[in-house]
Amino acid sequence: MSTSYGASRPSVLFVTDLAYEARGRRYCDEDIFLTSRLRGTFDVALCHPRDAAALLDGFDVVVVRNSGPVLHYQEAYDAFRSRALESGTPVYNTLDGRGDMAGKQYLVDLSRAGFPVIPTVDRAEDLGLLPRSAGYVVKPKLGADSVGLRFTEEPELPPDAGGSLLVQPRIDFRYEVSFYFVDHDFQYALHAPHPARRWVLEPYAPAPADLEFARRFVEWNTLAHGVQRVDACRTPEGDLLLVELEDLNPYLSLDRVPEAVREAFVERLSASVRELLA
Repeated sequence: MSTSYGASRPSVLFVTDLAYEARGRRYCDEDIFLTSRLRGTFDVALCHPRDAAALLDGFDVVVVRNSGPVLHYQEAYDAFRSRALESGTPVYNTLDGRGDMAGKQYLVDLSRAGFPVIPTVDRAEDLGLLPRSAGYVVKPKLGADSVGLRFTEEPELPPDAGGSLLVQPRIDFRYEVSFYFVDHDFQYALHAPHPARRWVLEPYAPAPADLEFARRFVEWNTLAHGVQRVDACRTPEGDLLLVELEDLNPYLSLDRVPEAVREAFVERLSASVRELLA
């Protein structure tokens, strides 16, 4: 049942945690901006991720945005997913992605398949496949925001890991770059020129080869509708390696792009949500 008060305006339940404190980012500012623009097309109500399962039946579509790492409210998120699938309420991003939405197993799968990703293993017998490095990173497959991440001198996995952890070499890179897509349409790119300052981002003009790299992962993904961020690092040799494919609730850094780019993004986002409803 829709709660729309306009003649034919769809209603949106916009899921966000406005109080979430992220290092180097202000989630609340981005979502206040987005909802102010979406109200031109939709009737919009905001709710915390812990409340989404109880409220979603009253809306035409649920838009999940800067709701913070799911691991902080895993039970509530699982209930939300189950309720949405049971009721048939459309969710944006759609719940069919196989990037970070499903955990970080995709990094292992892509590494095994020979994709240009940071080499990743999750089994003790595969540790020897990793290149030699000055150090290694061990992190949980269901981690986020560096929770549970630790550094080691040698590649290692605890005997009781049971496939729950990933091991990667620490990569020497020139900079990180992110490519932002709505559905399969490229919108803009940003890069962090200084490796130690991940969220000090500047606009980036991708070369054709850069876009081909990013599109390869977007096309590999099974996300029907939504926003995707392809995070990569540039090696000293000039190659790009995938760091993360964020397809659940990627922060968009809209305050770092020119106004015209920002407004074009909102238009494409609104159109994508309408397409999902159609």
